Amino acid sequence: MEGSDQVTGVILAGGMGRRMQGVDKGLVELDGRELVSWVIDALRPNVSRIIVNANRNTEAYEKYGVSVIADSIDGYQGPLAGVEAGMANATTPWIYTCPCDSPMQSSALLPFMWQQLAGSGADIGLASDGQRTHPVFSLIKTDLLASLREYLGSGERKIDRWFDQHSLRTLDCSEYAGSFTNINTEEERLTAESLLAGR
Repeated sequence: MEGSDQVTGVILAGGMGRRMQGVDKGLVELDGRELVSWVIDALRPNVSRIIVNANRNTEAYEKYGVSVIADSIDGYQGPLAGVEAGMANATTPWIYTCPCDSPMQSSALLPFMWQQLAGSGADIGLASDGQRTHPVFSLIKTDLLASLREYLGSGERKIDRWFDQHSLRTLDCSEYAGSFTNINTEEERLTAESLLAGR
């Protein structure tokens, strides 16, 4: 990707997996591969480095040759805590965030988003599938770290509310709408298995 040296990929895997009986979703298998491995493969050609934000099973993620960073805030505080951890450990001007349970993500999604955002003057690029936005699929300037820490320190956790404090551009990614399919339940995993079997 043109601009790949400007972006660190941050895969959000720090949740509790409540809808999957508490399992670590990034390590759930789909078609014989852990979900996180699908996401890593989509990001590798497009970023300078990959960070996985995980609060457990560090070694299981490290085997993929990525940096594994836990939340700096205790208690599974949601995706923004993972964004903060990624921003704090990135050495590039931008991070790209996405969830660990999005195995259908196209490797063309991030370059498409970057092409729309680069030079726009916006601080955050937010993916939309044409129907709704997907805040965990975002390009975010790392120099917003102090703002995010202040927001989290105030007790706020809503990602949309923090985004609204900054120069935001919604990116039309409707041609990659399938990329936003995520696996939250065993039923969704089985559906994805069926889709893959019919490729």
